[in-house]
This record gives sequence, structure tokens and C-alpha cells, in this order.
Amino acid sequence: MNITRLRNSAEYRAFKYINEKRGWKTDRKIVVIESDDWGSIRMPNRDVYEKCLKQGFRVDQSHYNKYDSLASKQDFEHLFSILSQHKDKNNNSPVITANTLVANPDFKRIEDNNFSKYYYERFTDTINRYDDCSLAAWNEGIDNELFFPQLHGREHLNITRWMEYLQSKSKEIAFAFDNNLIGLGPSITNNKLPSFVQAFDQKHYLADHSIEKILKDAVSIFEDVFGYQSKSFIAPNYIWNKRIEEVLANVNVKYLQGGMVQKINSKKNIYHYLGEENSFGQLYLTRNVIYEPSSDLKKDWNSLALKQIKRAFQLNKPAIICMHRVNFIGSIFEVNRVNNLKLFNELLSQIVQIWPEIEFMNSAQLGDLIASDADL
Repeated sequence: MNITRLRNSAEYRAFKYINEKRGWKTDRKIVVIESDDWGSIRMPNRDVYEKCLKQGFRVDQSHYNKYDSLASKQDFEHLFSILSQHKDKNNNSPVITANTLVANPDFKRIEDNNFSKYYYERFTDTINRYDDCSLAAWNEGIDNELFFPQLHGREHLNITRWMEYLQSKSKEIAFAFDNNLIGLGPSITNNKLPSFVQAFDQKHYLADHSIEKILKDAVSIFEDVFGYQSKSFIAPNYIWNKRIEEVLANVNVKYLQGGMVQKINSKKNIYHYLGEENSFGQLYLTRNVIYEPSSDLKKDWNSLALKQIKRAFQLNKPAIICMHRVNFIGSIFEVNRVNNLKLFNELLSQIVQIWPEIEFMNSAQLGDLIASDADL
């Protein structure tokens, strides 16, 4: 292990200890489930997946490229069925804080303009082109308090980097573009392409794709679609900077979801603890439970999650679970949804059984509770 890695490892352990000891505490047993990437395209369908393999792109080596796609009506139906079976001490079911990307590339318009300019479409327009997808399914979950959209950004895409590769006539990116796919990354292509999903990598911005415009568009579309403002935000790939926080503060975003680590760039990290307040009066909500069954089929995810939840409660912290959309999707491989929902159902049953005083909340409710200082 080199010196840099050793230093980073020691730094992480030190700040993990600080994160556990500092910040907001409560005797209440609170569980929040935060799930990213809703609304964003990933792998469009099984046919495109098979085409990628024939072209030599190892999409089978990335669980996002293998399983993740827009949520279908069936995905929502099965997810809501599981959630509604479980109740907390207040007779509330678990609720998914669905961190949503509100736009996707408008592939047709970009191509019609000879790749000279970037255009996007609302995620609702993307959904409308898929026969098995429907915004009505989203609204059913919202109405039944099982699904609570919050803002994840405009699109899960570094626009400038992506457009540069399109304009350079990269064969891999041209193939992906022709199949309405943006998720080819460094680990699955022969030419070691960069990641295109790091939306706020500050090294790759042009005037037409400014942070201010992207975020203001995102906030506006979110409110227009859902009819309320998003109180919280999480940056794609946990990469954001102070300017992003300032822009978000100006549009009334009060809570910043994320892990303990905020990535400024590839070399600089900032560490946060639960309830920490920044210079704009926003509070950080730090995840402390990782539950990603799709990422590693060999792990005992339920045992690991229960240990992390127990640890959170021992520290008088809420359990904030990270569980990406990919774990709920079955349109490409149905077995992904079936197996993961079975595990998830078992986990929820165990949580309610072990801690009958459990309280399920969404991220905004937790943020409001911390902001009110109700338990301090």
C-alpha cells in the first residue's frame, strides 16, 4: 500500500470516528431510506444490453449497466406492495426518498443539430416513450406516502465531457448514442473511456452548461412536475462544491444528502457529520447504512445492514440507508428485482421485529426534525 493510500485510509478512519461522535443525536429509532437515480436513463432495454455485449462492451461487469433502467409499472407495483406490508410504531410504512434526475439528453434533437449543441428533455417525456413506464405509478406511491421524490439534479451526465466525445467521433460513444445510452464508462470499454455520469465535476464546464443554469432548470422542472419544492438535494456521485451549495440555498434547498465524504475533485475530499451546518444555513444528512444487493450477489447484505443500523442506534443516530434505484429494477433481468425485493422484505421485517419502536421517515422529515432541534 503506498503512502497516499495509507494517509487517505487513516484520514477516513479518523473522520469516521468524528462523524460518529459529533452531530445530532436522538433516542428515537428513526430509519430513512435514500435511493438515488430515479428518472435517469441508464440501460434502455435488454436488446441494447445484448448489442453492447456483441460489440465487446462488458456491460455485464457493471451492475448499473446490467440491471439499471427506468422504473416500470411492474417495478413500482412490486416495490409498493412490499413497503405497504410493514408499519412502524405510528402505523406508517417505510418510504423511499426517491432522489430524482428531472431530465435526460434529447438524443434526436442533438443529432438533428449535428452534435453542435446539447439539448435535454424532461424525464416525464422520456418516460412517455416507454410503454411499460408511467408517471401515474410515481404518483400512486406519492399519494400513498410510500415514495417521496427529492432532487438529485437535472441529468446524471457531465454534459461538456460527453459532448466533446460525441464531437470527436468516438466510435464507442457514437454506438452508445445511437442506442440512447450514456452509461459506458472506464471499466467496460476497450479504450478506457472516462466516466460521463459525474455531473458536477468542476473541471468540465462551459458557459452554456453553467452550474447556475443546470440547478435552476432542475429546481423549476421538479416543482412543475411534483407540485412542491424539494427541501433536500444530493449531488450525482457525491461530487459538489461550495458554489453548488450557494445556488441551492438561493432556491430554498435546506438539506444536503450524502455520505460522510464530499468529493470536491479527484484529489480533495471534505468530511461531514449529521446535522452539521454550512455557511448558507443548510444541514448535512450523512448516510450510515449501505444496502446495495445488486452490487455484490455474494454478500450477506441483511446481516451487514442490521449491524450498521444497530451501530447507528447505539450512537443515538438515525439509520440513513443508501439504496440505489438499481436494486428495484427488473425490466432487463427480472431476477434482479425479485431477489432484491425478497431480501428487502426480510430486512424490513427484521427491523420492525427487533426495534418495535421504529419510526420511518423521509429525508425532508428528518431534516426538519434536526432543524427544529426537537430532541436537544
